Amino acid sequence: MKTINVQFFENNAALVVNNLSQTFTEALKDRIRTQTSLSLVRGEADATMSGAITGYSIAPASIQATANNVAPIADANRLTITVRVKFSFDAAKTPADKKLSFEQSFTKFADYRGDISSQEQALIQQINKQLIDDIFNAAFSNW
Repeated sequence: MKTINVQFFENNAALVVNNLSQTFTEALKDRIRTQTSLSLVRGEADATMSGAITGYSIAPASIQATANNVAPIADANRLTITVRVKFSFDAAKTPADKKLSFEQSFTKFADYRGDISSQEQALIQQINKQLIDDIFNAAFSNW
């Protein structure tokens, strides 16, 4: 394998963050560029990586007790991102090579306290790094 085509990962999550698709796609390309000898190309390649951001959610991670007759509040929240990835080893010549292709979802999260707006971009970066680690390992650990 000498070339890979990393396609743009559309954000299909119900909750959309404007720059998430661009940030994720570029971080994935950067990881491949810096840690493999593969050339990133557009169009026909030995392998293709495509997919979409399918989940972006914020939910309570822990609950804090409050005074009598007052509903409990979230002490910490969890930002979760899910990415669906399809990796096709198009240059596969043997059955073993064909098994390197996969299609699966990857999910990672980060907990935070306080308001999301001041922390969101840093949390996205942190989660993207974890997602890319998992995707990179799934695609390239069997070389």
